[in-house]
Amino acid sequence: MIDLKAIDDLARRLSDMVPPNVKAAQADLENNFRAALQTGLGKLDLVTREEFEVQRAVLLRTREKLEALEKTVAELEAARGTSDT
Repeated sequence: MIDLKAIDDLARRLSDMVPPNVKAAQADLENNFRAALQTGLGKLDLVTREEFEVQRAVLLRTREKLEALEKTVAELEAARGTSDT
């Protein structure tokens, strides 16, 4: 999910950058910025940090298992190679 507080903060910063002669419409601009940011970011295929970390841990465990299997296969191949001669 997208952090709505961060979107609000970004929308506020964008509206603060509006020239002084347009400041009367600042609240409307801030709302428009917020809506545009939420829509744009909502279209992105994003995951939360927690989801990312879970998948990272799964990948790490998978890599460790693969390395262990590769080692076992190498040992079996070496043992088979010595018994064939």
